Amino acid sequence: MTREMVFFVTGGSRGIGAAIALRAAQAGHDVALTYVRDEAAALDVVRRAREIRPAGHFAAYRLDVRRSGEVETVGDQVLADFDTVDVVVANAGINRNNLVVTMSDDEWHAVLDTNLSGAFYVCRQFLPTFLAKRFGRFILMSSLGAGGVSGQANHCASKSGLLGLSATLAKEYGRKGITSNVISPGLVDTDMTRAGAEAVGDYWRKLCPLGRLAEPSEIAELVTFLASPAAAYINGQELKVNGGLDWAP
Repeated sequence: MTREMVFFVTGGSRGIGAAIALRAAQAGHDVALTYVRDEAAALDVVRRAREIRPAGHFAAYRLDVRRSGEVETVGDQVLADFDTVDVVVANAGINRNNLVVTMSDDEWHAVLDTNLSGAFYVCRQFLPTFLAKRFGRFILMSSLGAGGVSGQANHCASKSGLLGLSATLAKEYGRKGITSNVISPGLVDTDMTRAGAEAVGDYWRKLCPLGRLAEPSEIAELVTFLASPAAAYINGQELKVNGGLDWAP
């Protein structure tokens, strides 16, 4: 039987992050999730997790992962509240789309600071905990965009950077019982992807061999598997969940 673990999920108030938190609860794990603005949505995820597993421990924390000081403060609070963390899911991410020629410094830095630096700060924060018990799972959320997408240079650079970050974590700490892997979804049916992206959805349905977008629950299933003992020998990998469509215009 899979032992109970503590998941720390950034960007856990909606979409893929919320699905990960709820699937972890269903699998018998405790969850600390973070949000930036929508406290009500985060608390609703906590409520739903408690309905799934009344005996579990679930909590939401406001966190802007761009700020390393906040990551340290919230990370310490989570360790005080939960005693430990076993699985870190770096899921928080944003888009600020523009062509390279017109992309502003703010658009560039907002995305890199959130998607890449934020993941680094979170992983660094919990490494001492993982090292102390010689066990830990890092799961970083990249995307199809790691291979390049027109109008998303900032997003693509950040998601590509996660591949290098994860591979380095895997090499540096694999012998300490710590694994690190990346999940790279294709287009997932969330409020973030639906907002102003009808044409993208139509493109995906037309060209994807499965003819549909992914469901957040399908990504969450893979996260839960990577955290399980069955995935103990999977390390330093990029797992693509894209229905067979691995390129974008």
